[in-house]
Amino acid sequence: MSNLVTGGSGFLGHVVVEQLVARGEPVRVFCRSEPDCQALDGVTWFPGDMQDAKAVSDACQGIQTVYHCAGLAGIWGPWSLYESINVQGTRNLLKSAMDAGASRFVFTSSPSVVFDGTDMIDADETTPLAEVFLCGYPYSKAKAETDVLAANGSRGLATVALRPHLIWGPGDNHLLPRMIKRARSGRLRQVGDGSNVISTVYVENAAAAHIQAADLLDLDAPHAGKAYFINEPETVKMWDWVNSLLELAECPVVTKSLSARKARILGAALEVLWRTFRLKGEPPLTRFLAEQMSRSHSFSTAAAVRDFGYRRIVTVEEGLQRVASHLKETGQISAPLGANVGHQHAS
Repeated sequence: MSNLVTGGSGFLGHVVVEQLVARGEPVRVFCRSEPDCQALDGVTWFPGDMQDAKAVSDACQGIQTVYHCAGLAGIWGPWSLYESINVQGTRNLLKSAMDAGASRFVFTSSPSVVFDGTDMIDADETTPLAEVFLCGYPYSKAKAETDVLAANGSRGLATVALRPHLIWGPGDNHLLPRMIKRARSGRLRQVGDGSNVISTVYVENAAAAHIQAADLLDLDAPHAGKAYFINEPETVKMWDWVNSLLELAECPVVTKSLSARKARILGAALEVLWRTFRLKGEPPLTRFLAEQMSRSHSFSTAAAVRDFGYRRIVTVEEGLQRVASHLKETGQISAPLGANVGHQHAS
């Protein structure tokens, strides 16, 4: 079996590549920057951008299984860029995969495609896509996911979309670093009363779900043409979870708070300010971020367990130990391993 992983230099994509290599399978990685995983046995790098249809087509030649992990994330930015990379880029890949005779297509989507700004507790796949989106990222992922699922059965291609929620673990270059930076500068605030519960997923479990889904994916598979939530079975109180990660990084825990109402108003005002004066970077708070930090968003994985046997391969406790080890190895903490590990509460 030959595999193509887009976004192999990214957090999730890198781990998908590692797990495929561990099974002895050849992997082709498509991404813009040279990936660290290129040094692994059986890995070849095809440099390119999702917006370049020819480069995408070249990368798909001879491939049977596509893991589409690449994409533009974030809470701010022009819609044209999200559309070009996440929507049109996915369409480029779908067409190229079919032209190359690929048989499996696993798409990394996001639970934000269903987030409508209200509390979601133990939501499942019957939850419809949101009708209104507060930023470009979830809207672009919803459009791409719709295209991927609609392509199921076309020219022999079986497709599935996975929605991993709040991926964390060693090597995270987005979520944990941002939290650490804000906490150390004293700019991190709890939004809301702290009672909101969320689902999260350790990166190796998210990657394993992609491979588990691909292994059983064909045109007659129960998960073909469908989307699935992927996360740990335990839910956590969001701000307990944030503080547990900050403790691992030897950062001050969050003690200051902002009401959900004030956060929404401030987020809206900052969006207007950034757009009006075309300020660089992203606002420190947006409406989408305010809702994400104050609302509950937890999801059931029962359908993924039933339809393709989703199972985690690393426990939360072991995952936290590995994060602590990584932080120490990279010089981000000096405390003995195990200090404050396990401060994660089931809800």
